[in-house]
Amino acid sequence: MFSRFSIAAGLALLLTLLTSITALAKGGFSFISITGPELKEPIRISDRELTEGFFAFADFFRDGTEAPADPGMGYEITRYYVDGSRESAFDKLHYYPETGFVYYDGIVNGSSEYDKKWYTAKPDLKTIFENALFTQRRLVDL
Repeated sequence: MFSRFSIAAGLALLLTLLTSITALAKGGFSFISITGPELKEPIRISDRELTEGFFAFADFFRDGTEAPADPGMGYEITRYYVDGSRESAFDKLHYYPETGFVYYDGIVNGSSEYDKKWYTAKPDLKTIFENALFTQRRLVDL
């Protein structure tokens, strides 16, 4: 039948998924971490417009697109939720503001039907993202 290891692994996976779902049901992610070519170190942003939900960067359900020939300079975004005092990465994506594309890498330690696909970014995302990034960079530089 099932070994103790299989049962323990299954329970651990179930608890991780339940924690993730609970965190997202409470209103989105706690913060995002951004890395990019001109950033010396990762920047954390908790701007509500960028963390409020799974579809904050693109509507993965509706806005799928073909891979662009050259998406331009991009940023790696890791979305986190906080459970008690523990920060947990939920998923990763790449955002290309100049061309308006999002590449969804996928759920950390999991998968979804949206993984490893290209999407068109939400129309107003560039302004929101660049304003939040500029504000946070100024705060870090002070």
